[in-house]
Amino acid sequence: MDAHALRRQGWSISAIARHLGRDRKTIRSYLNGERVPEHRRQAPDAFVPFLDYSRQRLADDPHLWASTLFDELAALGYEGAYSTFTRALRRHEVRPHCEPCKAATGRDVAVIAHPPGEEIQFDWLELPDPPAQWGVGAHAHLLVGALAHSGRWRAVLAESEDFPHLVQALDQVVRKLGGTARRWRFDRMATVCYPATGRVLPAFASVAKFYGVGVDICPSRRGNRKGVVEKANHSAAQRWWRTVPDGLSVEQAQSGVDKLALRMDERRRKVDGVKTTVAELAACEPLLELPNRPFPAELEIERTVSPQGLVSFDGNLYSVPPGLPGAQVRVLHRLGEDYLHIATAGRAVIARHRRAPRGSGQTIRDAGHVIAMERVVLASFSDRAPCKTKVRRPLSEAALAEAERLRGGPGAVNDPAERVVIDLSTYAAVADRLRTAPTPKESGE
Repeated sequence: MDAHALRRQGWSISAIARHLGRDRKTIRSYLNGERVPEHRRQAPDAFVPFLDYSRQRLADDPHLWASTLFDELAALGYEGAYSTFTRALRRHEVRPHCEPCKAATGRDVAVIAHPPGEEIQFDWLELPDPPAQWGVGAHAHLLVGALAHSGRWRAVLAESEDFPHLVQALDQVVRKLGGTARRWRFDRMATVCYPATGRVLPAFASVAKFYGVGVDICPSRRGNRKGVVEKANHSAAQRWWRTVPDGLSVEQAQSGVDKLALRMDERRRKVDGVKTTVAELAACEPLLELPNRPFPAELEIERTVSPQGLVSFDGNLYSVPPGLPGAQVRVLHRLGEDYLHIATAGRAVIARHRRAPRGSGQTIRDAGHVIAMERVVLASFSDRAPCKTKVRRPLSEAALAEAERLRGGPGAVNDPAERVVIDLSTYAAVADRLRTAPTPKESGE
């Protein structure tokens, strides 16, 4: 108001600026109407170029986590902070409204103290609709293990949830965590305990004794008792599995969940007023050392032999003798051993190989198998030129004669000359003999 009043009195812009203690460009902007009082000029919104992409992603998947979308935008070049990003989502109302999801019921919960190095919580996460080339059926299986104190978690994909695969995945998870806590907590898995009573199975008790840990079973219908691993399951399902594309191999998917778990170690925590991270808390946990080799459970997996005489196992290929393409075989491997065996359905061992590192993509061939395969291939090899298809081949004399026979000409099936005459006198004699009743002596004979 002062600037406009002084301008009407004939003051110059420089004089008004000196009188009001403002910059000349500011005074000029107000006098020209470029700026309005009480309206600050907003900085360019870095989210606007990504607005259409965000709308499309949330239209395709209304329940996509904001953190997952933020990871995608960061890879596309978004440089804003996560808090700025979520504020922009709310300001632009990007996420569609979902009325059924707004209905939430509250319940009482209690905070359970978890001393450092005391407990690891394990749980199977069943992931629906895996890529077809995995060959695992309707669900993929991810074993998730989380340190209850720090919240660090690691996960391993497995082909099934049976006892050998559980032991294999357990060993890999604790090695990814850098050690094991003193107690393992499970829900009522049938491979760990008797679901009805919660008593630990003798087979799994041997596993716990091998690693030097105790086993705790959650009470039935008490999902909050292992809330740390449940939250890790939620993160893995929403931030990783939801965006897994088709055509991804098991090894590539395992690499993806490993990267997510490492990134989740950057989460911030506040303990006794001191700011820290999950990685720093996990580094201070006193974990027990692990045995050099895993518990010697035996894996038995059914596989189909490829036309090249190869069998896939743990991301590698192993050769078998020739002559078995399409046959069903069993891969037998005792955890911790350096060798694996390939057997027929009747458990007759047909190959033995040194086991390659999991997911290394190696092809292991036995020299004897290679030589035998070459002999089979060379024996079936022919140097004859392929048959020509564009040639004229009229009907042969034999084909013409057969056609004439079918049409009813001389020599046809219905030709009277070819009819068979049957002598019925023999049948008449038998009929006359049967008309008379047999004597008692004849019947006795």
